[in-house]
Amino acid sequence: MARALDEWLAGGTRSTVLGHTIFHRQDGPADGPPVTLLHGFPTSSYDWAGIVPRLVEAGYRVTTFDFLGLGASAKPRGYDYRLTEQADITEELWRRLGIDRTALVAHDYGVSVAQELLARDADRIVAMTWLNGGLYPDLHRPVLMQRLLHGRLGPLLGRLGSERSFRAVMGQIMGRAVGDEELSAMWATITLDDGKLVQHRLLSYIDERRIHARRWQDALETYPGPSQFIWGPADPISGAHVLVRLRDRLPGAAFTVLDTPPAVGHYPQVEAPDEVGAALVTFLTGAQ
Repeated sequence: MARALDEWLAGGTRSTVLGHTIFHRQDGPADGPPVTLLHGFPTSSYDWAGIVPRLVEAGYRVTTFDFLGLGASAKPRGYDYRLTEQADITEELWRRLGIDRTALVAHDYGVSVAQELLARDADRIVAMTWLNGGLYPDLHRPVLMQRLLHGRLGPLLGRLGSERSFRAVMGQIMGRAVGDEELSAMWATITLDDGKLVQHRLLSYIDERRIHARRWQDALETYPGPSQFIWGPADPISGAHVLVRLRDRLPGAAFTVLDTPPAVGHYPQVEAPDEVGAALVTFLTGAQ
């Protein structure tokens, strides 16, 4: 594994949460305002490694963790992975860590977990930041590999997955170039504990988003606190086409569109950590 990933993992803890081993970290001053970062599929909390130091420097207490089935958390085989259970785990982790109210930042897979958390108790979220993700199922455009993994060939394709194929997909969905070491580290988080073998099961999130579409859309659009969108418009999955609806439905939200050429794609926090970090700190400071 890349040195940076080794250091990220060394700075965290593995705890049993609701019967599963969950990797988590806390960074920053113990008395700082809490911020929780939720990562996406198929990677891990390491996606936030370039953002956490910026939040810590601004005085925040930052909580990151790997969802069940991803990163350094447990990856049970033959398991029925559910976004609603990921929300259960988030809430239990907050309880363990003594986090009552927190700002929440979510990307990709994590946006659905965040929507579920808002639907349960929006009052505990003091501010909400969204990065590219499937907030509206009808606008979600999964790439071919995701569609294939979600189909009957999913178990086989998962076994055959390679770093080369991963890089090819990243090249399709990212707008700005990311270094080889960074991509290798992201791939390493997928392959920890044979994680390739559970990816097809995690993709049930596509169906779960449809099941909860109305509830989660209402949670997004009626959230009473300050909202921010940091968006990569060059993302073919959840890019510029989603911004059109977001601006229409949430006109009072703050928008940071990372469209300076080359425009950012699906992973803003990895492709443009300086811009994302600056926008996030500015927003959270104003939201306090």
